[in-house]
Amino acid sequence: MPEGDTIYRAAMSLRKVLPDQEIVAAKSPRGMVDAESLVGQVTSRIEARGKHLLMFLDDDRVIHSHMGMTGSWHIYPAGTPYNKPAKWAGLILELAEFHVVCFSPKILELLTPTQFRRHEFLRRLGPDLLAPEIDWEDVLQRFRVHNPTPLGEAIMNQTIVCGAGNVYKSEVLFLCGLSPFQTVGSITDDELIAFLKRCRSLMRRNLDGAPRRTRFSGQGHRLWVYNRRGEECLKCGETIQMKRQGDLGRSTYFCPECQGVEVRV
Repeated sequence: MPEGDTIYRAAMSLRKVLPDQEIVAAKSPRGMVDAESLVGQVTSRIEARGKHLLMFLDDDRVIHSHMGMTGSWHIYPAGTPYNKPAKWAGLILELAEFHVVCFSPKILELLTPTQFRRHEFLRRLGPDLLAPEIDWEDVLQRFRVHNPTPLGEAIMNQTIVCGAGNVYKSEVLFLCGLSPFQTVGSITDDELIAFLKRCRSLMRRNLDGAPRRTRFSGQGHRLWVYNRRGEECLKCGETIQMKRQGDLGRSTYFCPECQGVEVRV
């Protein structure tokens, strides 16, 4: 499941092959963008912003992608077969030595400079948890506007802070002993910042490309609670639960005992 760390790694990988290389051919098998207009262009820089990946072209246009639940960027040496059917690709960029392929994106669009500046969602994104520097006072103010909102919903609101998804939400709330259902206003500034810094630290620790983990000691499970509904808590032995939160019904996994959640039978 792509989250901020996944997109950050993708940007790091793409920076190794794309910048300053001319696009010699381009295709969009799913017809998502005007691929032909990309031929002859050069990528000037690549940025990850939360769950969004941005490729800036030398004609000032921007390729914007969001991977959703199953999308991914792949890099192949020219002439080698793809790991997935080409018909699943939203975009294929052919360079002299490599092919860069975007498979099954949720969003893929080619933006003019004006469209990029005015983009309804991109311009509203909150601070990126993987950014080199974060203004924590700004982050606090953004969260405090949402004091009545449950923590498990607030951390998923990408206009407050961006990058964390279902996995980090569930894992870090568990590690901090916080209930996903208590409100933002119920915890102190110090608790909120500690939670966000723990999330940032784990995301940064997972940038090496190995399977994502939040549990580093011992054998067995890589994660504490995520996707472990009905199994024993690795700390206390209680049964892990899952409930859906927010208008989109996002899954939240938690331990009732460790996180102080009353479960109604």
